[in-house]
Amino acid sequence: MRRFPYVRWTIIALFVGAMVINYLTRSVLGVAAPAIMAEQHISSAQYSWITGAFQFGIMFQPVAGYLLDLIGLKIGFTLFVAVWSLITLGHGLATGWVGFAGLRGALGLVEGSAQPAGMKLVAEWFPARERGVAGGIYQIGASFGAVLAPPLVAWSVFNYSWRAAFFVAGGLGLVWVLGWIAWYAPPARHRALSDRERTLIVEGQEPALVRHRRRPPLGELLRRRNLWAIAAARFLADPVWGMLSLWMPLYLVQVRHFDLGQIALFAWLPFLAADLGCLFGPAVVAYLQRRGIGLIDARRGVFTLGAVLMTGMMFVGSVTSPVAAVALLCLGGFAHQTLSVTVITLCSDLFPQDQVATATGVSGTAANLGVLIFTLTLGSLVDQVGYQPFFVLLGLLDLAGAALLWTLVRKPA
Repeated sequence: MRRFPYVRWTIIALFVGAMVINYLTRSVLGVAAPAIMAEQHISSAQYSWITGAFQFGIMFQPVAGYLLDLIGLKIGFTLFVAVWSLITLGHGLATGWVGFAGLRGALGLVEGSAQPAGMKLVAEWFPARERGVAGGIYQIGASFGAVLAPPLVAWSVFNYSWRAAFFVAGGLGLVWVLGWIAWYAPPARHRALSDRERTLIVEGQEPALVRHRRRPPLGELLRRRNLWAIAAARFLADPVWGMLSLWMPLYLVQVRHFDLGQIALFAWLPFLAADLGCLFGPAVVAYLQRRGIGLIDARRGVFTLGAVLMTGMMFVGSVTSPVAAVALLCLGGFAHQTLSVTVITLCSDLFPQDQVATATGVSGTAANLGVLIFTLTLGSLVDQVGYQPFFVLLGLLDLAGAALLWTLVRKPA
């Protein structure tokens, strides 16, 4: 195979496609929820159990991460994407809230592999100075997938039915698998990787983090204080993403009285803002490093900046203008991805390559536990108290997460 420069960037671009499809398949349900709930006679409480089943399944991220550390990205991620694509196709045949809950739980089990796979790819393929940018780029896929969901669902409903949206999303995943099989290989075995680029990658990585043990030491990992600090910060941060992807379309319909056409026009805007946050966070980290601030402190500083911006979410429910509400939701999406990509990338800064997927999976479990608790609580109380108390809570949680990162994370020697 002919060798050419910048293979690492083609790898991350290919992975962005997987993240787009991953979050598209997650987000289709939230956008289609009004139509599904009306057709299937599903209540708000039952819908919260459907979304909660996904969050329960995805909490097994450490299992997915450990498998990826054990068998590698080539085979492991191929299997995960193929299975989640088939489950997504199954959504198009589902009936009743119990059937949806079962499919969502199964989808969560396999889709939880995406974040551990992405961070493992970043740790193996990029020198330390590029990890933040690479992490921000692949996180764009998460937001862009959510951007595509509203127009896809609107097109499906107007032309066919909401079921067609799941068929399209599942089919895209199966097509992507073919490209991954054809192009991906580890840096040590990629036939198109030049010696120059391989040297750049290897020499730019911290020697203490470049380890490839046959069996990743799970017990050693679980005893590390840094792991639980990152997990706690993500536990507090991710309910915002649950609100945007699972509940925002319902909020816009029930409270702001949007119709499906308005959902298609406006519900993707917070995720576009989130894309900008994916790039803004790493850019600020790089800026702080150029000013002499260490990498770990720069990441903690950017997380804190995102937490301050997140306080704008407290006013979503109190403003009278729907335009102002959407603008504040956009600020929330931007702030969340600014701090989220920063704290996720900390795993590649603090853990060896043969542990990074497992560490990302453990912190991802904490993140999705936060979403699960939040969505079940919201589903049981929203008809009584409305959405405003939950927006206030979301505006404050990340400040607590920033405090935990500053007090608990220890910088490597």
